[in-house]
Amino acid sequence: MQNWIVKIPAIVLFASLTMVSCKSAQNSDPADMPKDISERPVDENSQKYDEAQLDKLKASIESMAAKEKCTNAADWTFSPIGTKACGGPVSYIAYPKKNEATILPKIQEYTQKMSDFNKKYSITSDCMLAAEPSGVKCQAEKAVLIYP
Repeated sequence: MQNWIVKIPAIVLFASLTMVSCKSAQNSDPADMPKDISERPVDENSQKYDEAQLDKLKASIESMAAKEKCTNAADWTFSPIGTKACGGPVSYIAYPKKNEATILPKIQEYTQKMSDFNKKYSITSDCMLAAEPSGVKCQAEKAVLIYP
């Protein structure tokens, strides 16, 4: 008989907690709910944010270079772009010589920002040197780097 008396308060307690927790969920204020990710403020101090900014800048540089059709390889040159954590460029990019005054500062900005990113987030790399191209050739009106 004693067992029965102990079980009733436990059942009542459990039922009460269940009803209270369900009731509080129904009456919650929508402002207290987690926000959709698209509505959250951008965390400008995150590695993903900084990486996205680097990607945007690189895409902008590549777009600037790709706007021009390559019909004469002599009108094109190349530059190292980006920097590995242990030094040296990540790769090389071809660009038209006539746009050098606008594109080269962007390449230098990207390279400096990548260097800062590597230091800020203690990025490591393979330390292998990227092969330097020997020139540029035009292929299907696109600039293609020539590697020895």
